[in-house]
Amino acid sequence: MGGRKLKGVRRVVVKVGSGLITARDAGLDAARIAALADDLSGVMARGKEVVLVSSGAIVAGMARLGLRERPRSIPEKQAAAAVGQSALMQHYEAAFARHRRPVAQILLTQADVSARARYLNARNTLVTLLGFGVLPIINENDTVAVEEIKFGDNDNLSALVAQLVDADLLVLLTDVDGLYDADPLREPNARKLDMVEAVTPEIERLVWADASRTAVGGMATKLQAAQKAAASGIPMVIASGRDAGALTRLLKGEPVGTWFAPRGDRLAARKRWIAFAVPPQGRLLVDAGARQALTERGKSLLPSGVIEVEGEFDAGEVVALCGEDDGKEFARGLVNFDARELRKIRRARTAEIEGLLGYKSFDEVIHRDNLVVL
Repeated sequence: MGGRKLKGVRRVVVKVGSGLITARDAGLDAARIAALADDLSGVMARGKEVVLVSSGAIVAGMARLGLRERPRSIPEKQAAAAVGQSALMQHYEAAFARHRRPVAQILLTQADVSARARYLNARNTLVTLLGFGVLPIINENDTVAVEEIKFGDNDNLSALVAQLVDADLLVLLTDVDGLYDADPLREPNARKLDMVEAVTPEIERLVWADASRTAVGGMATKLQAAQKAAASGIPMVIASGRDAGALTRLLKGEPVGTWFAPRGDRLAARKRWIAFAVPPQGRLLVDAGARQALTERGKSLLPSGVIEVEGEFDAGEVVALCGEDDGKEFARGLVNFDARELRKIRRARTAEIEGLLGYKSFDEVIHRDNLVVL
């Protein structure tokens, strides 16, 4: 089993859940935010670059609007986020001003990273801010996000941000000090895992339901974030944000939290975007022979391997590839044909494409350079 590799860590993405920086029924907790600023500023003073992904806008807005229960409708959530986001940044501004650290607000939606040009623009902005010594503070843009353009939770958003800025480490600060083999609130003998080499089905079965009133993510989304980070070659740690100086101690090499090891074969930047930044617009069911050629021999997907085409999509969009045996997604890629064209040429040999369509622009449905095995 490999150990924690912290040598050379220069750029860190830290995610903070709303439960860590808010007090029940009282909105934002200035003392906790100040303690977080102390820890992050200390890390930055030692030459590390830090990007903070912070929840808390809706909870802060609830307090300012006098709401006792979390809003259920999207317009109410958006209203609470609009009121709360400014309060959130006001607290962060004050906390980091004590350390003479400027901060910047970045609000993202799924649409901002699904389009390649906007994805690259967001990356350039963040890297430029880091060059100026600024701490970027990122949140989902809940004020305008509707279900179709939501990341859904800040755990997965933080993994995407880590990919976006080529981070060396992703740290999720939460209410618990790591992943346990049972619920530590119910099982006194529950054991914390120091290291997770891969998020296997056995690891996924350790997740329990999160009944917190304010937290949205829970442990399940943290494991999803770990899978995304690992595929990009980025290690991830789940640690307690209630322990003072947790990030400082982690970077000093102390065994803080649970370490999720990265995959050795780090995906290239373009393939990370295909795999994680863009929601698939359709599904292709492929036969066993094609699946084997894609996953084991690194081949392109040809029309002959496509059994069924689901959804409506244009050429150049991302689609999910699913096996005929279990129907589960095993790869994603940029498709060379639209859905209508693909329905005409599925199961066909490459030489038959022109006869079926009246033209032939590509031999492959998805070229191997535009395909990611998950």
